[in-house]
Amino acid sequence: MRIRTAKYGIGDVVRHRTYPFRGVVFDVDPEFANTEEWWNSIPTEIRPSKDQPFYHLFAENDETEYVAYVSEQNLVPDDSGVPLRHAQVRALMAPDDGGTYHWKIDAGIVH
Repeated sequence: MRIRTAKYGIGDVVRHRTYPFRGVVFDVDPEFANTEEWWNSIPTEIRPSKDQPFYHLFAENDETEYVAYVSEQNLVPDDSGVPLRHAQVRALMAPDDGGTYHWKIDAGIVH
C-alpha cells in the first residue's frame, strides 16, 4: 500500500470540483472507508479510486445542509471567505483568522 499524506486537514474549507457544494472537513480517512453499496452507487464513469484520502464534510449547497463523503481528487480549496451556515459547523466549530475552522472546546472536552 502506498502511503499518502492528506492534502486537507480538519477545519479546512473546500468545495467540490464538479458539483455546487462546499463544506468544512471534520474527519479524514487515509483511503476509502465507506460501504461497497455506497461505492457502487457512484456511476462508473465518475467513480474515484479508493486508494486516496476521503473526507467527511459538513457540507452545504444553495438549498440544504448535509454530511458528505468526498474523495480528495474531487475537492479544491474554497477561499471565498464566506462563512459556512451549516448548523453543525456553528454548533461544533469556530472560524479562525486564517479562514479555517477549529473545534470548540467546552470544559476540556472537544465537541
